[in-house]
Amino acid sequence: MAFFGSKKSRTALAASLRDSSKLSSKLRELLSNRGTLSRLSVCLLTLLILMVAVESWKSPFPYRLGMYAEHGIMASASFKVANPIETDRQRTQKESEVPYSFKQQPELIEKLPLLLREDLVAIAKAKSLDDLNADSRAELGLTSSRRLEQFIDQFPEESEQTFAELKSLVSSPDSNDTKKIDAIVKDFKKLISPLLIYGIVNENDLTKNQIRADDAIAIVNDNSGTRRIVTTFDIRLPNQLSENGVIGREWKNFPLLAPMTAVLSHWIHFQAPTTLVYDSARTLQERNQARMLVDEIYDTFQRGTILVEPGQAIDETQLVLLRAEYEAKEEVVPVYERVTRITIIFLMLIVLAVLNGYHLLRNKKAVARTVSSLSIYSSVIILTVFLGRLLSYDPWRAEVLPLIVTVMVFAIVYDQMMAILSALSLTLLLCLSTGGSLGHFVVLMSVASVAVTSLGTISSRSTLIKLGFGMGLTYFLVYWGINLIQSQELSNGFFNQRVLWESLQGAGWCLAAGYLVAGSLPFIESLFGVVTDISLLEMSNVSHPLLQELVRRAPGTYNHSISMATIGEAAADKIGANGLLVRVAAYYHDIGKMLKPQYFIENMVVGSESLHDNLAPAMSTLIIIGHVKDGVDLARQHNLPQPIIDFIEQHHGTTLVEYFFREAEKQADLSPDHKTDAEESSFRYPGPKPQTREAGVMMLADAVESASRTLSDPTPKRIKSLVHSLVMKRLLDGQFNECSLTLSEINIVEESLVKSLIGIYHGRIKYPEERSA
Repeated sequence: MAFFGSKKSRTALAASLRDSSKLSSKLRELLSNRGTLSRLSVCLLTLLILMVAVESWKSPFPYRLGMYAEHGIMASASFKVANPIETDRQRTQKESEVPYSFKQQPELIEKLPLLLREDLVAIAKAKSLDDLNADSRAELGLTSSRRLEQFIDQFPEESEQTFAELKSLVSSPDSNDTKKIDAIVKDFKKLISPLLIYGIVNENDLTKNQIRADDAIAIVNDNSGTRRIVTTFDIRLPNQLSENGVIGREWKNFPLLAPMTAVLSHWIHFQAPTTLVYDSARTLQERNQARMLVDEIYDTFQRGTILVEPGQAIDETQLVLLRAEYEAKEEVVPVYERVTRITIIFLMLIVLAVLNGYHLLRNKKAVARTVSSLSIYSSVIILTVFLGRLLSYDPWRAEVLPLIVTVMVFAIVYDQMMAILSALSLTLLLCLSTGGSLGHFVVLMSVASVAVTSLGTISSRSTLIKLGFGMGLTYFLVYWGINLIQSQELSNGFFNQRVLWESLQGAGWCLAAGYLVAGSLPFIESLFGVVTDISLLEMSNVSHPLLQELVRRAPGTYNHSISMATIGEAAADKIGANGLLVRVAAYYHDIGKMLKPQYFIENMVVGSESLHDNLAPAMSTLIIIGHVKDGVDLARQHNLPQPIIDFIEQHHGTTLVEYFFREAEKQADLSPDHKTDAEESSFRYPGPKPQTREAGVMMLADAVESASRTLSDPTPKRIKSLVHSLVMKRLLDGQFNECSLTLSEINIVEESLVKSLIGIYHGRIKYPEERSA
């Protein structure tokens, strides 16, 4: 009560509440900004996807093929492992027990008695063997030359004798042959009735499908829905007609048929149709079902079982056991432990996000404050983690590939500091999520450091290939060295084939990363909206269509651009900026002037009348300012990269077209009613102001190069005075407020520009005229 009652305490409390209110209002203002909310949403979504990418709900699987187990590995939990060999054996056995399926067509058998009756009637009517047609003689075995081989011994030598015996069997003394033949046919129908059940198979089907004599056969009648299991012996016609066959053993039960056994058997061989058709689809389906009904067979390993002997490298079989043990342990992890693990990993990701985000906000505002750029950056990080984890397992072991590619891309697109921060974050994520050791972390960071430190500039694609070799050599030496140090017996570690192979494998992935980035540079530049030194060197070629057109239409502007490029590049190099970018951008910065070249002083012929003399100052200003928009349009038509287009837009910033503004002021003074025609805002370039140091340098180079041409006597003192006044005018006009040029850097640029212009306009001695002889 005493605290709240004192005046001092009440004042302090009020001040605290005001500060809290201000903080809350700022926070609400920040969150109400749709752009801020969008960027925060991108960051949060990135963290959530990374949680999935690293499988934050479970511990990483730490073992890899060939990993050395110095002290051995013992099972810490009971688990089961599938036994594929035993499982496949039992499934194959069950599959082989499934019978071959044949479709039955019994209606074909029902036609045989009628066909036999026709032949028997023909025999009864025939007076001699010659009266029978050739087909009937062949079917009944009455032609020696066409008689089936297996029946040769069952027929008399003379066919006429066989015919006479057969005729006597089917003919009646009372000349009522039809009645006897009908009795024979009736008995024959009973004799072949088993064929309606078993059917007749085509021998080719058995041979083609490798169906053996003892294999089970399933006869399926789709009409009746019946299914009968028989053997191959039961469905082969020769077996059916044999003594133990379904027909052969029934001859004795039919007195009318027994005397003509050989003839009828021969006839059946000719006339009996194939009634069983192999159903390969049904057989395959039933066999697959039989395989699926056999459950997976597992081998059980108890806790304490030695999975890897001490001093042994993990082979494929042991890796399967270790994976099974890992999965068994994961299945019994309680929910609260998974939640705790997810929370810890989320907090770790936030720390890494803050580390990288702080650098983005301080040094890469264009990325941090643009949803599209931030989304691209986040997507690359996510893709790297996904691919890194996927490729970290056997047989690839290639997590270094996506890591190094991303680091190289970030070093090219952003800067080395951002690339090394990303490399640190990605390496930590990959090692923690794959169970990588400290030694592996050192290997990956060593290779990443080589990639980053070597990518200050890229003058050619061969630089990236050479870098690939350098990274490969680094990987080989560091990986081999760490494994050598960790080995207690150095003599065995020097030529360990496993370590040497893994070192070479990693070195190969590093080399592949160099080739991959080198070949993908055009796509990288297009995706991130950047331009590399390689592209800049290609664009600096004077044979470019835009430069050729500029030379033809506006030669004065072209000469101005070449001079400006020279002094601008030197100034940019002095402050550590990208001089090549300034030089190439200077070539193209005034291409918009080629559409109306005669309105710009550098393209006017000496002594000719200026076209601006007949125009109002406001109209002249519109034409002068219009060359920026025209230049941007031309650049986009010719697919110039966005950084060059930015230079075209920014090289004048929002500066004042001073000459025509002063002319407008003079006219306004003479005509007080037209004061509004001289408003300063109407005579300024639309901007934006320079956003980079290079754009700021080019603005100054453009201004001083143009102004220096107006000096009648360009002495060093006058040049220095001119340059200083122009620099101060743009500085005080706030043109450098949005770029990172410091006052000391502006001073260095000024000195460089003065030195370059003095070199251009230096005095020359007058050579004496040659005396005439």
